[in-house]
Amino acid sequence: MPELRKDPVVGRWVIIATERGKRPSDFRTEMEDGTKEGCPFCEGSESKTPSEIFAIRNPHTHVNTPGWEVRVVPNKFPALRIEGDLGKRGVGIYDRMNGIGAHEVIIETPDHDKKMQMHSIESLAKVFEAYRVRIKDLENDLRFKYILIFKNEGFSAGASLSHPHSQLIATPVTPKRVKEELQGAQEYFEYKDRCAFCDILIEEQTQKSRVVYENEHFLSFCPFASRFPFEVMVLPKRHDPDFHTVSSNELLGFADMMRFTLAKLAKALNKPQYNFVLHTSPVRWKRRGYWTTIDQDYHWHVEIMPRLTKVAGFEWGTGFYINPTIPEEAARFLQEAEV
Repeated sequence: MPELRKDPVVGRWVIIATERGKRPSDFRTEMEDGTKEGCPFCEGSESKTPSEIFAIRNPHTHVNTPGWEVRVVPNKFPALRIEGDLGKRGVGIYDRMNGIGAHEVIIETPDHDKKMQMHSIESLAKVFEAYRVRIKDLENDLRFKYILIFKNEGFSAGASLSHPHSQLIATPVTPKRVKEELQGAQEYFEYKDRCAFCDILIEEQTQKSRVVYENEHFLSFCPFASRFPFEVMVLPKRHDPDFHTVSSNELLGFADMMRFTLAKLAKALNKPQYNFVLHTSPVRWKRRGYWTTIDQDYHWHVEIMPRLTKVAGFEWGTGFYINPTIPEEAARFLQEAEV
C-alpha cells in the first residue's frame, strides 16, 4: 500500500509508492527495432490492461474488446490505490495517511503513432470528453480533494510507454503547488475584486506579443513570467473554475486549441518531449471557510512545458527558475511556424 507523508516545515505531502519502480518501459525496445509488438495500449491488447472504467466505443462493441476510440483503465502500477480508508494518523510530530486515491490511464487512440496534434478536432474532443467524465465521476468520492489530469510525452518527460496516453490522479489532499495557485488567485481577488486569470486574458489579448493562438473560446500564450523556454498556457475565455462544466461546443474549441498549439510546438521545436497539466478547481464539499470565493477568483487552465532545459541545483534550492528564452521571442517563433 502506498503512503502519504507530510513535511512538517513546508506542509508538502509526498507519496511513497514502491510499486512504481516496477513499471515497464518500451522506449528502448522501440528505438532498437522500431516495432510496437507487445504494447498493452494498442487495439487488440485489451486483456493486457486492467478492466476498462470508461470508453468511447463504436456501436455494438463490448467492454474490453476492440472497437474503441478512447479507453480509460486503472493504472497497473498506481501511485495511489482506490481501495481502503485514509487512516490519518500522527507518529510523533509527523503526519501520515494511507495512499488512497485514484490513478487512471486515458488511452487517447488505438493508433500507436497518432500524437495529440495529429487528431481531427472531433476525435481529440472525445479524449477531452473522457477527461470531463472521469473528473465528474471521481468528484463524488468523499475521500478525494483534488483531481489532476496530466500528460507526459516522451521518455525525458516521464512517460514509460510511448503509445499516446494521458493520466489522471485523484488525491486525498490539495497539492501544495495547486494550493499556492488558489491562494494567489484568492488574494488577487480580495485586493482587486477581479479574477487574476481574467485580467491576464485581457492583458494578453491587448498586448498580443505573447499570443500563440486564439479561437472563439480559448487563448494560448507564452506566460509573461514563463518558467521554461516555450512554456505555453491555455486559458478559456469564459470565466469558469471547473473543467468538467465546459459545454460541448467549448470542448470542440479546446480540441482545436490544443491540437493547433501542440502542432506549433512540434513544428517549431522538432517534436519536443513535453508535459502538460490541467489545473481545475479542487473538489469542494461544503466545509466552513474552504475555498469560498473560488467561483469568482479561479479559472481552470492548461500549462504546457516542453522539456528543453533541465531543472538544476539553483532551481531546487530557491524555487526560482532560469529561463534562457524571452517569452515574447518564443511566442513569435511559434507564431511563425507553419502547420
